[in-house]
Formats: sequence, C-alpha cells, structure tokens
Amino acid sequence: MLSLLRLFAAFLGWIFGFLLGVALLEVSRIDEVDNRVIVVLLLATACGILGFLGVEYVTVRPARWLLARIRDASASDLIAGSTGAIIGLLLGLFLAFPIALLPGSVGQFAPLAVAGVLGLIGAMTAIIKKDDGVAFLRDVRQGRDRGSREQMLLDTSVIIDGRIADVARAGFLRGTLIIPRFILLELQGIADSSDALRRARGRRGLDLLSRLQKEALLPMQVIERDPREVVEVDAKLVAVARELNCPILTNDYNLNRVAELQGVRVLNVNELATAVRPVVLPGEELSVKVIQEGKEAAQGVGYLEDGTMIVVEGGARHLGEEIDVVVLRVLQTVAGRMIFAHPRGEASGAQRPRAVR
Repeated sequence: MLSLLRLFAAFLGWIFGFLLGVALLEVSRIDEVDNRVIVVLLLATACGILGFLGVEYVTVRPARWLLARIRDASASDLIAGSTGAIIGLLLGLFLAFPIALLPGSVGQFAPLAVAGVLGLIGAMTAIIKKDDGVAFLRDVRQGRDRGSREQMLLDTSVIIDGRIADVARAGFLRGTLIIPRFILLELQGIADSSDALRRARGRRGLDLLSRLQKEALLPMQVIERDPREVVEVDAKLVAVARELNCPILTNDYNLNRVAELQGVRVLNVNELATAVRPVVLPGEELSVKVIQEGKEAAQGVGYLEDGTMIVVEGGARHLGEEIDVVVLRVLQTVAGRMIFAHPRGEASGAQRPRAVR
C-alpha cells in the first residue's frame, strides 16, 4: 500500500514539476530548445523524487499519529472535542460574512482560516474543561447553583477504610464525591494483587464505591484528570485538588501533611473519629477488657469500642479479664488518644504514667 502511494505521489510530483518548469520558462531568458527541455525534465524529476520520498511524512505518519491519539482518547474526550469543534465552526460561520467583505484575497481566504482556528480552539477548550462542563450541566439540570455543592476528592486509603459510607449515611457529608481515574486504577491494582490481604482490601474498596452508588448516599463523579508531569499518586491527587480548588477526603497522615503544606484543605476521617470520641477525664471509671501486656512490667493494655488505647497500671495480672478501672491521665498523641488508668480499688503503682508502644 505504501509503495503504491509513493508511486502515485511521485507521478503527481513529476506532473507538478513539469508544469512548474513550463511556467518558469515563459518568464525566463532561456531560448535554446535543448536547454529548455533539460530544465523542465530536471525540475519534473526533482519534484517526482520529493513526492516519492516525502509522501510518507505528509500522509502516513500524520495519519498514524492521529489514529493513535484517537485510540488513546476516551469516549468522553472525543465527544467533548467534537462538540467544541462544532461550536467553534458555527462561530466561525457567523464571523465569515463580515470577514468576507474585506478587500482582495483577504476576504476570500480569511473566513476559512478563522473557522479552522476557532474549531481547533473549541475542541481543545472542550477537552481541557470537560469535567467542569459536566459538573455545570449536572447542577443546571438539578436546578442548583454550581457553587452551592462542594466537591471532595477521594484517595485510595479512605475508600478502602470504608467509614465514609457510615459518615455519609449519618448526613455529615454534603457535596459531590470526586474520584480521579488514576485512583480507580490504583484500587483495581490492589484488588488484583497476588497478596491475599491487599486483594481483600482492594475488593472492599470497590464494594464500598458500588454501595455508595447503589444507595445514592452522595453524588459520585469519575474524572479523567491525570497530571502527566507527576508520577506519584498522592502528588497527582494534590495537583488535581489545587486545580479544582476542592478538599481531599483521606485518612492518610502523610498525604494530610503534604496537602496542607501546599495549601490544599484536607478532611481527615481519623480526625473526625477523634473529635467525636467521648471526653474522658481523670478520676472517671471505665470498664475495659485487658487483652495484652504492655511494654513496661505489670502493664496491661485494652481498648474502648472506639479504638482508644487504655494502658492499665498493674493490669497484666488481669489479662483476659474485663475489669473496672479509674482514669489517671489522658494523652493526645499523633496516632490518637491514649488513656492511662489503674484497676478500681487498687492503688496506682506509678506516680507518672508511662507510654507503651
């Protein structure tokens, strides 16, 4: 196929060179017939060679590039680009009438050039701003102002965690949950992992998204934004959050810190869980089951229903038992809250609570 195309291009190039040579001879000073024939043949041959060698670069390679771009583009990008191009061409059509009144050749060719430029600009604008346009149309259809509904980006950790479904069901989340495509791909990779634990966590995250969608607890939207200049997933998420000017919903402490350093607001599920835990004061009595020994001698460790760790001084001898304890001190750490206590009715064997790991 390429060989036939090259032969055809060489033939057209030879014809073009021949006609060009004849036209040039009419304004040249070459009078001898032999010289005139040589000039025409040389010019025709040169144009034929150029057509034979250059046809691949003006037809086949651009076509391959265009097909590859179309194959890699999503259906939403193709639809958005086509819509934008049509709008641009229609605008060029309206401008064609006054531009055609310009004098000379400008009025003949300018309308076509303007229409082509506006069509290209419309297609590029529609692809780049596709997500914003979809969100705008959704809000218009629902009869709501676009700024009245907040968007929240979800990261992989908070999807796997699963608590956002309970928080949304309780009505403490309002807005649209935004999930970038690269987060879904990462979640799918975890679900397909050879490690059984990672595979279970990934599938739990996919089940959560399916449940959120079926129960319609909150509107969900998958976006195609993927900053190509960034490789790491957390960095991509922060970049998208800055671009959309929306917070990130997460429970990843490191992502929390990185996002805040770059001026991105973060909604941390762990901080929410800590904030709603009941307040415990020194001197209060609690009931706790000692499930393991602490780091220090005679210490026992238990947990409240909300996951708060309780270090019981002298609790090692009550291992496996549920006992009543008296709170000595409450510490707030980076990992969460920690309560130090001693069994009720027993004197505290330490003046100062000691931390466990």
